Amino acid sequence: MQVSVENTTALERRMSITVPAERIETQVNKRLQQTAQKAKIAGFRPGKVPMSEIKRRFGADARQEAIGDVIQSSFYEAVVEQKLNPAGSPSIEPKSLEAGKDLEYVAVFEVFPEFTVAGFEGITVERLSAEVADADLDKMLDILRKQNTRFEVADRAAQNEDQLNIDFVGKVDGEVFAGGSAKGTQLVLGSGRMIPGFEEGLVGAKAGEERVLNLTFPEDYQNLDLAGKTAEFTVTVNTVSEPKLPELNEEFFAQFGIKESGIDGFRTEVRKNMERELRQAIKSKVKNQVMDGLLATNPIEVPKALLSNEVDRLRVQAVQQFGGNIKPDQLPAELFEEQAKRRVVLGLIVAEVVKQFDLKPDEARVREMIQEMASAYQEPEQVVSWYYKNEQQLNEVRSVVLEEQVVDTVLQKASVTDKSVSYEEAVKPVEAPKAD
Repeated sequence: MQVSVENTTALERRMSITVPAERIETQVNKRLQQTAQKAKIAGFRPGKVPMSEIKRRFGADARQEAIGDVIQSSFYEAVVEQKLNPAGSPSIEPKSLEAGKDLEYVAVFEVFPEFTVAGFEGITVERLSAEVADADLDKMLDILRKQNTRFEVADRAAQNEDQLNIDFVGKVDGEVFAGGSAKGTQLVLGSGRMIPGFEEGLVGAKAGEERVLNLTFPEDYQNLDLAGKTAEFTVTVNTVSEPKLPELNEEFFAQFGIKESGIDGFRTEVRKNMERELRQAIKSKVKNQVMDGLLATNPIEVPKALLSNEVDRLRVQAVQQFGGNIKPDQLPAELFEEQAKRRVVLGLIVAEVVKQFDLKPDEARVREMIQEMASAYQEPEQVVSWYYKNEQQLNEVRSVVLEEQVVDTVLQKASVTDKSVSYEEAVKPVEAPKAD
């Protein structure tokens, strides 16, 4: 077998391969022999069909199958011989497929980029530290109570944060418009659910009262047919209900799976959850800074095949998340290219760091992570046992731990500054940069 390789771009390779005719003929004859043993042809006993008849009937198919298999196996042999690492399937260009002659074809494909990860010293990381103060815990308890707010009918004028049951009809230029009317809708004043001015216009209304609101749809309203237009809403208030926060009692605690130990036990459990969230938030922010630093200091070219595969994965995820009657390939690739490129490049860089530093998942950290996740459940031992009985889930945790070890490896050489902040600042999500 003869092989020659041409570098057409930084990552694309054009590999010419010539396979001796004897190898093809051997494969063709092997298939014909197999066919002869089981072929059922009228006028012949099974296994007694003359080879000339077998070749006449099945020769073309046998040759086509043999060529396909030889191309596949010879391509694999060639990339191993040339020490190439293809990133995706090759495009095959046949040059000579004539019977009795050597098989010649060209395989065009991309390879994984070869690089060494460097620049750790140029990466800067701000590592936050914080504690869950009693005031933070008290605020969280208030949030939990508000999330479980009940509404009771009140015989008074509506106030902000009250829940109104309303009927309304919306008109533009005197005509009722689609989606602008409803009956029995529950609306909490101040929630920002309706267009500007709608909720504010109902403050002070009483049950049984009708109000007419003249409002303007925002210029950036999602329904372009209504954006910027003036509308008249006739609103009838059916009931006014005021919010009632639940008491911190046994009934409230039971909603969170805590049936004993009272307020002190509840505060302890809530604090544990907050501390777990705090650790994850700090770890996530450090990791994001490290990954951003690795991207900035290690620019690499991305194989188109990997980028295309990642775009397809993101398309499928988007359809699964948002649903709707749409197929993944109907979503524009441009929507996902930036995110796909980041994920592919980081995947290559992280894999190279693992290789360079010969990193392997620390099994003690794997167990620690599983126990941390399991602690959020009522029966953590069962959760831990489940992970260790499911190899796929266990390997996913190992991958996360290995990524953490990559972060730790970078931090050993990066410029790290520690900063003490409040709990709220530590857990606050990082805002995405605004587009210019």
